[in-house]
Amino acid sequence: MSQSSTYQPDADEGDHKLLKVGSGTSPQAAAAAITKSITDSRIYPEVRAIGHGAVGQATKAIAIASGTLAAKAINLAVIVGFETVEDRDGKDISAMVFRTFAR
Repeated sequence: MSQSSTYQPDADEGDHKLLKVGSGTSPQAAAAAITKSITDSRIYPEVRAIGHGAVGQATKAIAIASGTLAAKAINLAVIVGFETVEDRDGKDISAMVFRTFAR
């Protein structure tokens, strides 16, 4: 399942941002989106990935963003977990969720 690397507001989290990463997402583009959210608005996004390819791309993106933010004296940390979400057919599936925050 390929998903775009664009922000979508998460209705349950108010000003929290959700970044959906798919297996075709460029890690550099996702890292830039993470970095921009943090540096421009001080909002630490939640990164969601479904499938092993997407999880790999999300992990790379977070590592790249961490390095970029470290140069700006921001220490990025992540809590990893799972969420149940509905796919396009209405079936429940597991997604890996990376909740970012400053340490």
